[in-house]
Amino acid sequence: MYDGAEIQESVFTLWAIANAGFDYEIFAPDINQYHVVNHLTGKETTETRNVLCEAARIARGKIKPATALRSADFEAVIFPGGFGVAKNLCSYALDGVECKVNPVIEKIIHTFHAKEKPIGALCIAPVLIARVLNNLKITIGNDPDTILAIEEMGSKHIKSTHGQVIIDHRHKIASTPCYMLDANILEVAQGATNIVNAVVKLIRESGGEEQPIA
Repeated sequence: MYDGAEIQESVFTLWAIANAGFDYEIFAPDINQYHVVNHLTGKETTETRNVLCEAARIARGKIKPATALRSADFEAVIFPGGFGVAKNLCSYALDGVECKVNPVIEKIIHTFHAKEKPIGALCIAPVLIARVLNNLKITIGNDPDTILAIEEMGSKHIKSTHGQVIIDHRHKIASTPCYMLDANILEVAQGATNIVNAVVKLIRESGGEEQPIA
């Protein structure tokens, strides 16, 4: 949660993809984490950890570096949340509206969008998408500071509640708040299920479903 992918959002998303009848593959950038946090105390440690190696724990070892992700091989891409999005995939947690996006992640977002393939974003991940693309309709829930940042980036924010998914049909972007709200595990599971179902619907509207989801 504090320094990487939000584990519950990630696992529920994988479960929902499989439950929807799709295969999936998992990717993460092969870079060092911005920092490492002791999740028992909430304090930063002096450790150095690699994003890909840590994400491999969630993926049970079945993971590839983000540089290996080819949009032609997938129907859609989904980004779970967690502070890792705002610290490792981009620098939003440090730089706010002026944040920089990891070049590999930026290319992935641009490529899927250019090919009109759906993009899903949970929790804080819509900020990442808003920094790369413009004029989107997305949600992170109801946090006023993050809403302001998204709108300063040039997108429209729609307030939402537990399990609600906002779909930008023009750009084929689906977003949901999950732990950006004061959520419990059942509400997060519902949000992950709903966003995967929304992405699957966008895939099928485009005539796809032969390939997996990243």
